[in-house]
Amino acid sequence: MLRRNKTFRAKEKTEPLKLDPKDFLRDPYILDFLNLPVQPVLETDVEKALIDNLQTFLLELGKGFAFVARQQRICTDDQDFYTDLVFYNFKLKCFMLIDLKIGKLNHQDVGQMDTYVRIYDEHHKEAEDNPTIGLILCSQKSEAIAKYSVLKDSEQLFTAKYMPYLPSEDELVKCLKQDRELIVQKSEERQKDE
Repeated sequence: MLRRNKTFRAKEKTEPLKLDPKDFLRDPYILDFLNLPVQPVLETDVEKALIDNLQTFLLELGKGFAFVARQQRICTDDQDFYTDLVFYNFKLKCFMLIDLKIGKLNHQDVGQMDTYVRIYDEHHKEAEDNPTIGLILCSQKSEAIAKYSVLKDSEQLFTAKYMPYLPSEDELVKCLKQDRELIVQKSEERQKDE
């Protein structure tokens, strides 16, 4: 009985220390090392630039990431899909799929990534791997999509903005104000729910 209580207490104490994918993802990602032109570019241009600068991009992604594939084919019984970039995180022990989007995030992007993650988990993930993470890197986020789609409660799907250059001081101040307002709003929503 005493041994079981110790095991229970040990699990109880270590559960808050469990690794969370949110702690390994950033928002925004600064892709100034790509030297992309200011005018509109294609998703394939961004993807090619990321592959050409893979070492720098891995450093921007954060700790524990390793490159797996570009345009990896994901097969089902009746259809093939291609995910832009695939990485593996050795700390989280999971795959991370990245889908690059030019323009504002929309619900089709979220549905597409949700599909990719589900297929990847079923056909590529090993038993010892944790669930696959899907990251949609877009040039503009949508708070409505984030609030009313599966992104809101998902522990596997994330969206982040990428910026082709370091923002100016005024842009940083504006972003910080927006983030602060969003944090306050989410905090107020949580307090209402409790």
